[in-house]
Amino acid sequence: MTNQKALIKITQLSKVYQNVNTGSNSKGLSQNPSEDKSSNNGKTQALNNINLTINQGDYLAIQGPSGGGKSTLLSIIGLLDNASSGDYYLSDVCVSKLSATQMAKVRNREIGFIFQDFNLIGDMTVSQNVELPLIYRGVKKAERKAKVAEVLKRVNMSERAEHLPNQLSGGQQQRVAVARALVGKPTLLLADEPTGNLDSTNGDSVMQLLSELNQQGVTICMVTHDSRYAHFAKNTLNLFDGKVVSNVSTNDEQISPKQAIPSAMILGA
Repeated sequence: MTNQKALIKITQLSKVYQNVNTGSNSKGLSQNPSEDKSSNNGKTQALNNINLTINQGDYLAIQGPSGGGKSTLLSIIGLLDNASSGDYYLSDVCVSKLSATQMAKVRNREIGFIFQDFNLIGDMTVSQNVELPLIYRGVKKAERKAKVAEVLKRVNMSERAEHLPNQLSGGQQQRVAVARALVGKPTLLLADEPTGNLDSTNGDSVMQLLSELNQQGVTICMVTHDSRYAHFAKNTLNLFDGKVVSNVSTNDEQISPKQAIPSAMILGA
């Protein structure tokens, strides 16, 4: 048995949102809590008692229906949001106890993000988009140029280095987004519906790239609605109404899909 080091350890993590609507009283609570779906006293439970461990080198896909808690969990893992309760350890540091400034520093150095909408800056070249995280870190220009060239070669985008985003296909833009996420050599790569705006050909290409990165040792946590792409991951976590329904290895044939999750959420519809 191999000894894998836990990169992420989440225990009893919950997230509660305060509902705000036109029928609220002076405290911001609904005058009729029963009108709030999945709520108690005007509060919505987005995540409920999540326990999760992600080891170094893992590739985890998170699935479930809309409103199931996928994006909330990814945002908390990426330090873009805070849990209401529970603990979150990243590289043995309890990041749930850090200040906003400390979280920002950890996020910049430890986590790379890939978004569905690419989030590239339109008037900046490919190289400039990829270079941006290093500028925020204060990396010197010569070192930045070397790192950008290295990572663009890694994602097969070197020849497009001076192109603008609108001169690229969707698949090429997502490869640039992957390069930007990787340039700082993060501990963890988070992907939120990375193929959501791509056709099947470009989507397959991006997923193949992520698989290759994982084989090279990059730890990946990905939210996807597409069950085909979930099979690229080593493990699949299924969420339903903010709770973990199953956490199954893609190679685990002991649990049938019917046992694991309700049929209505298999495709994350």
